[in-house]
Amino acid sequence: MKFTVNVECSPEEARRFMGLPDVTPINEALVSEMTNRMQKNLALMSGESMMSSWMSVGTQAQDAFVKLMTSGVSAAAAAAAPREKP
Repeated sequence: MKFTVNVECSPEEARRFMGLPDVTPINEALVSEMTNRMQKNLALMSGESMMSSWMSVGTQAQDAFVKLMTSGVSAAAAAAAPREKP
């Protein structure tokens, strides 16, 4: 036998019926704290400072890559160069 029961109630009524605690104040405090932290961090990071920090890392990585490729090509050229026979 199979039967279905439909219950119409609000989330608040369901929470109370099941005996679950009301965490609304905790949730509101957490959301408020996270909002404040995000606003403080956004105020500290302007677009100009973000771009300058990204570009400094980008140029350092680019310079390191160029050095790596140059040393690799130099080593390959030295290995492929014809050697004089004694």
